Amino acid sequence: MSLLRVNGVGHDFGATRALHDVSLQLAAGSIHALIGENGAGKSTLVKTLSGALRPDTGTLTLHDEPFAPAEPSQARDAGVATVYQELSLAPHLTVAQSLFLGREPTRFGWLDTTTIQTEATTALSRLQRTDIPLDARILNLSIADRQIVEIARALHGQASVLVLDEPTSSLTGEDASRLFDVLRRMRDEGLAILYISHFLEAIVDLTDQYTVLRDGEVTGGGATAETNATELATMMVGRPLLQRTKRTSTVRDTPDPAAPQDDILLHVDHLHGSPLPIDATIELHRGEILGIGGLVGSGRSELVRAIFGLDPVTSGTVRIPDVSGPTTPTACLDAGLGLLSEDRATEGLALNLSVADNTVMSRWPTRRRGWLDLLGRDRAAERWIDELGIRTPSPESTVGSLSGGNQQKVALARLLHHDVDVLLLDEPTRGIDIASKETIYACIEGLADQGKAILVTSSHLPELLSLCDRIAIMDRGQLGPFRPAADRDEHEMILEATLGDRSPAP
Repeated sequence: MSLLRVNGVGHDFGATRALHDVSLQLAAGSIHALIGENGAGKSTLVKTLSGALRPDTGTLTLHDEPFAPAEPSQARDAGVATVYQELSLAPHLTVAQSLFLGREPTRFGWLDTTTIQTEATTALSRLQRTDIPLDARILNLSIADRQIVEIARALHGQASVLVLDEPTSSLTGEDASRLFDVLRRMRDEGLAILYISHFLEAIVDLTDQYTVLRDGEVTGGGATAETNATELATMMVGRPLLQRTKRTSTVRDTPDPAAPQDDILLHVDHLHGSPLPIDATIELHRGEILGIGGLVGSGRSELVRAIFGLDPVTSGTVRIPDVSGPTTPTACLDAGLGLLSEDRATEGLALNLSVADNTVMSRWPTRRRGWLDLLGRDRAAERWIDELGIRTPSPESTVGSLSGGNQQKVALARLLHHDVDVLLLDEPTRGIDIASKETIYACIEGLADQGKAILVTSSHLPELLSLCDRIAIMDRGQLGPFRPAADRDEHEMILEATLGDRSPAP
C-alpha cells in the first residue's frame, strides 16, 4: 500500500527548472532510494515533501488524502519527518533539549524533565547510542554524534514517512551499520522510508525500490534487487563512469632527508593538541598528495585544524614557508596554506552570501585606492563555476540555495581562487555524487601536477588508495607512519585504524 504519492510535481526557481513531472510512490513497509547527481533535484523534492517548498505543478497525497503542507511543522504533524543533510540543531542546547525542541512535554504547566530524560534515553537506545550524554551541548559533539541526535529526534516522533538525506555521510561504518539495522526494523514495522545517498553499494544492500533523478526529471526506477551499483551510477550521469585505479606517483615513496628545503612545503613535528592530536609528524613535499585515514573521532579533523591554527596546540611545531611554530589562520593564508573544512555549513561558507562573494572571500579583487573590483569578482566566480561544474542559476545566487555538493564545490573554489601552495582538504567529497567526485579528484591531481602540496583526510579508504601518493592512519589521536599507497590495501588500513596494528603488511 502506498503511503505517500508524488504525482507530476514540478518546481522552478526563476528560469531554472529544478523539477519537472516527477512522480514516485512510497509504500508502507519499504525503503525507497532516491539517487542522482548534486543539482539533480533531490533537495528540491525533499523540501517539497517536508513543507519547506510548495510545488508549482503536480500534487502530493498522504494516506490517500491530499497532502499540501504550508510549512515543515504541518508536514511533521501529518507524519512526514525529514532529516536534512545539513543539520538543523541548535548548538547551545543539550542533547535532551534538542530531541524535544518544539514539542516539550509539560506537567501542570511545568516542563516535565523526568519524561524528557526517560524518552530521550529511549530515543538514543533505538540507535544503540546511549553513550551520548543527554546533558552534553550540541556544539561539543562531533559531527557524527550530531547526525545521530538529528536522526533520533526524527525517529522519536510518530512518523509514518521518514525522509533521510545523506544520513551516513558523517558516520563510521559501525554507526552506519547500526542505523541500517534500525531502518530495517522500522520498515518491518510498516514505515515508508525515502533514503537519499551517494553510497550506491549501501543503497543496493539496504533499499527495496529506487528512483533516479537527472536534471530534475525521473530517468529510471524499479526494484533495487534487479540492478547494481554500476548500473545505478550510469543512470545517474547518463554515461559509463571511468574506473579509478591507484595514482601513478611522480613523488618519492619515502621522504628524502637530503631533499632541498624549498621542496618541503609543510613540516609538522610531533604536534600535540588539546585534546587531539596526541602526536603527529608530517613532511609534505611539492607535487605530493598525502592521505590520512581513520575512524570518525580518531583526530583527523583536529589535526588539520591544529595545523591551520583553529585549534590549540600544546606542543610541537608547524613549519611552512615564512612561518614556524603554532600558527594562526591569517598567518597560514598569508604564507600560502589553506583549509577546506569538513563542516562547510558553519566554517567553510557564508550561506547567506552569493556564490561570487564566497568564491573571492579570502582574496577580493581590488582596484586602485582600495575599491572593490566587482567585475573582477564576477570573472573569478564564473571561471570556477565553469571549471568545477558548479550548478547555480547565476554567480549572484546565494550559496544556501544550492545543493550540498555544489556548496562543497564553492568552498573548494574559494581555496583555489586564493591560490595557496599547500591545501588541507578535510573530507573533500563528503556528500558529493559520483560524477562530482570525479571532477574534484581530477582537480586535486591537476593541482599536484602544478606543484601544489595537498593533504587529504577521508574516512573512505578506497578514495585515499586511488588518490594519494602516501597514506597514514590515525588512531585515537596518534598518526602512524606514511607508507606508499601502492603498498597498502584496505584490509590492512582497517586493522590499523581499529586495532592500532601498524606492523608492515605481509
